[in-house]
Amino acid sequence: MKQPSIFISHGAPSIVIDQSPASFAVMELARQLERPDAIIVASAHFETNVIEVVSDPHPETMHDFGGFDPRLYEMKYTAPGNPQLAQIIIDRFADAGLKAKGNARRPYDHGVWTPLMLAFPEADIPVVQVSVQPNDDAAHHYAVGQALAGLRNNNVLVVGSGHITHNLFSVFNAMRYQKVDMQMKAKVEDFVNWVDHRLVSNDKAALLEWETNAPYAHENHPSNEHFLPLFVAYGAGGDAPKSTLLHRSTQYEIFTSDIWRFD
Repeated sequence: MKQPSIFISHGAPSIVIDQSPASFAVMELARQLERPDAIIVASAHFETNVIEVVSDPHPETMHDFGGFDPRLYEMKYTAPGNPQLAQIIIDRFADAGLKAKGNARRPYDHGVWTPLMLAFPEADIPVVQVSVQPNDDAAHHYAVGQALAGLRNNNVLVVGSGHITHNLFSVFNAMRYQKVDMQMKAKVEDFVNWVDHRLVSNDKAALLEWETNAPYAHENHPSNEHFLPLFVAYGAGGDAPKSTLLHRSTQYEIFTSDIWRFD
């Protein structure tokens, strides 16, 4: 069985208890996929200078957030790790000329467990986490994805978990004042539309230079860590994948949640 690769906008931790279009879309994912034998997740909330691959056989659940519903802090995602797969991944990175090391003790951050709890609530599929490197560029993360692409042939699902737009300052202002920032809305729409067209047309060269080429790149991503998992998923899709937008919804018309599938 060959799996696709997926990019998920994982939203706030409350996605697991909210009844929102985004949460329903993540829940629907499992019904659109054959059951994988394992899942690899590159999470925006696992930031390192060098690629780290988690070999923990039984990762704990990290509640790496504050000020949310108390129910969230009681939740645990108990899916096992897979040390054997972790070593295979490290070896693939080495073969691709990418420096990587194992991490024997790393809990699931909310970029991992909140979307997986919605999509695979039974928590019975092994998960291996891979870090992102905010000091490296999109091309590096695309290469990370390419190194993982062959594992899809072994029924391994590759997931990039981040966000298609992530200007939290604008989001918090919109929440505080209950008012849409129309200028920011236009910048979000221009950016998202640019990404759409480049993914669908497989304009890899433009995408890998997104910080220069995309309109309002910095306004949508003041820091890059939530956009980098897109390139892991895109690279894992193969040399010229079919890019399919599975879901788009927005909060306050500026916090956009996309789910993309790459085959």
